[in-house]
Amino acid sequence: MELKEINNYGQEIINCLKLETSPVAVKLIPKGEKVPEGIKKAEEAMRHCQFVDRVRRTGEALYTGWDDQLCKGGAAVMGLGALPPKVASGEFYYKGLKQFGTQEAAKRTIDMVPTLAPHSTEAILYSPLEKTTFIPDLVLVICNPRQVMLLTQAYMYKEGGRLEVSFAGKQSLCSDGVVQAKEGKMAVTVGCSGSRLYTDIADEEMTIGIPIDLLPDIAAGLKAICPE
Repeated sequence: MELKEINNYGQEIINCLKLETSPVAVKLIPKGEKVPEGIKKAEEAMRHCQFVDRVRRTGEALYTGWDDQLCKGGAAVMGLGALPPKVASGEFYYKGLKQFGTQEAAKRTIDMVPTLAPHSTEAILYSPLEKTTFIPDLVLVICNPRQVMLLTQAYMYKEGGRLEVSFAGKQSLCSDGVVQAKEGKMAVTVGCSGSRLYTDIADEEMTIGIPIDLLPDIAAGLKAICPE
């Protein structure tokens, strides 16, 4: 795919779904590789979910490294570093957030979170899809359930079948959205406590992660099924 095609797909998704914010192109730069020229470094540290929410609303493009990511758990699952010990052990979710009945239950959930190899990612790039200047690995679309339905139907328009998704209300926009889509799977996620607390993502919004290779078929499917 060429950049112009990708930009066009981004605009088609906006038009078909009547999105009020942009789909976000995300690229993970492998360790040791350089960030493309022309993309600015984040000026302040935030959480990954905050960067996604910011880019979809402002239309800016930026990149981040480990030090720019305030949520180290999210940064780690995307390969920027290693999971903090209290997150990996389940202690953070059990004793800190009190979201599990036992630490073992918390650890069991964290052990099942899709995760890239520690220190395998040099940087993460973010841009509105309709004007990205880089070829993304995946696209994150934050939208309402009806729009998720249309994207799901567009995904199945050509080949049919069913969409199987996996989420736990933890590590949502990072693991569920980015890592699963990076691995080639369509991802639907309902959000997590952090992404609901620290962003302006609305209660009625969800996130869908689209692997870049599926973008042409999904755009074509949307054009076929979207109401006028």
